Amino acid sequence: MSPSGKLTEFPLQTWEKVFSKVKKAVVFMDDKCAEALHWSGGAASLFEAGAKNLKPFSSFEACRADEPKAVFVVSTLLKGRTVDIIKDIISLSRLQYCVAITTVAHSVHLVANNVTDEMDGNPVFEQFEEKLCEWMGNMNYTAEVMYVPVVFAPVSQQLILTPPFAHLFPLLSPDLDCINAKRPEKKRFGSLADLDMNSLPAKLQIEIKHLSSALNSMFETTRTREESFAVGPMSRTIAGELANHPQAKNRRKTAQNKASIIFIDRTMDLTGAVGHHGDNLVDKILTVLKPLPGHVTDVQVDMFELTTLQPSPQTQNILAPGCLAQSESSAARSLWEAMLTSKQKEGVLEVRRQLVEAASKEKLPIKMSMGRVTPAQLCSYVKPFRSSRGVLENHCGVLQLGLATAQTLGHPSLPRWDACLAFERLLLQVKAPPIHKPESIQNVCSNILPTTCQRS
Repeated sequence: MSPSGKLTEFPLQTWEKVFSKVKKAVVFMDDKCAEALHWSGGAASLFEAGAKNLKPFSSFEACRADEPKAVFVVSTLLKGRTVDIIKDIISLSRLQYCVAITTVAHSVHLVANNVTDEMDGNPVFEQFEEKLCEWMGNMNYTAEVMYVPVVFAPVSQQLILTPPFAHLFPLLSPDLDCINAKRPEKKRFGSLADLDMNSLPAKLQIEIKHLSSALNSMFETTRTREESFAVGPMSRTIAGELANHPQAKNRRKTAQNKASIIFIDRTMDLTGAVGHHGDNLVDKILTVLKPLPGHVTDVQVDMFELTTLQPSPQTQNILAPGCLAQSESSAARSLWEAMLTSKQKEGVLEVRRQLVEAASKEKLPIKMSMGRVTPAQLCSYVKPFRSSRGVLENHCGVLQLGLATAQTLGHPSLPRWDACLAFERLLLQVKAPPIHKPESIQNVCSNILPTTCQRS
């Protein structure tokens, strides 16, 4: 198996460690871990592993009297508010067995607790196990604390995202001013490039160590020796932290595979974030549809086309939204890969083809039409599936992707998106006149701006 294949399997392997602990348990999970699970089989995987229930990680949740086992899956340090919530849940329940799983490595817990000396074992986790037993009311009850880096979301066979780190952003000039304000004048930094790990805010240091530990775990599991490249001050810091990870040296000596990893500051690619370049169907879907609540990597798909109800303000929110993440059906997974990797036209044609193929397989009546694919046409292919619950379940993944495509193609903001894309292409094609001519800006504008823009 190629190294890339092993890397894309790693997120599922990490969740297997969680699944091994959830039998007959109520699982409490925070939003960031839930989003990673969303792309790794979803809640169905937990229930297949034997979990009795899945609840939000909140002080207002608890287990019933006949539920003695709980598993907590969190993306934070076992410290502060996280500890308070776990204590609240235990105090409201009658637990005899607790498992706390955190995505933050024990070495990062030591740093967060200002422990600089090397220590045998995992003393922070061991102390927390004692706390769990104390809160359960009996020191003979069972408590476990584990580190499992369930921070990776396998969006496709070639793409892995890290939703818990979506908020991690490079430092800007105002941040440099704040850092320098706390330092003596002679020791102030001249630019962001001069910053080192120890000069960063404590919270940011923890985030960087958290990310580097997760990456190191991925490379360690896949037996990979990485070669790091960095573009930008923040990327250089993260690459350096990964290179200096306590376990990295031994890993590189025994690694059987090689991989290159390139860190790029988001501020170095602002045109990619705000531009309308490319011609990808998934790019447009993610741009125009609303985010799935609590998620940063998926959107909500209106499923009303699959009901027999009449749309109204009263019935608007009775359906759970659909989404893009599909793991149950091989047809849905192949369609998602096509939508993600093909150009928009090819992706839309593949959506139509799979909807027609699914309808034909179930012998559903559909009206065939050739030529340009329209939102109304896709919706007309979807509606016959609502006649049978079994048929609906068999093709639910393809139907969600089909509705996402139809709603994107018919979205009122899409024409503006296409206009921005066309305008950006004109900007790239135009050749600006010499800058010494006074009329340069006017000439450029007259060549590329619409008449309405020139008058305004």
